[in-house]
Amino acid sequence: QVQLVESGGGVVQAGGSLRLSCAASGIIFSSRAMGWYRQAPGKQRELVAAIPSSGTTTYARFVKGRFTISRDNDKNTVYLQMNSLKPEDTAVYYCAAIGVVPYYWGQGTQVTVSS
Repeated sequence: QVQLVESGGGVVQAGGSLRLSCAASGIIFSSRAMGWYRQAPGKQRELVAAIPSSGTTTYARFVKGRFTISRDNDKNTVYLQMNSLKPEDTAVYYCAAIGVVPYYWGQGTQVTVSS
């Protein structure tokens, strides 16, 4: 049974930071690309950042330079460090195991940035 469990969301003021974590089980974590997505109310889910099993990370243009994705294969965990947060970053953030089908998704964690 695959489980992806996100944590670390919350309410933060504009300019602040949060670190999201996603603990994975039931997959061969070290061989899977992982991604963070977000969905704001009334909007489609969008890719925020992705990290392959090895190689170069990918960032959406709107977070480049502010967010950093990383992974710890020993802990089966992927992280998203979010700095210089803006009100428009407010969304539910989802962790996903991607790259090959099927994709697996976490339940999401709410991030709210107040102005």
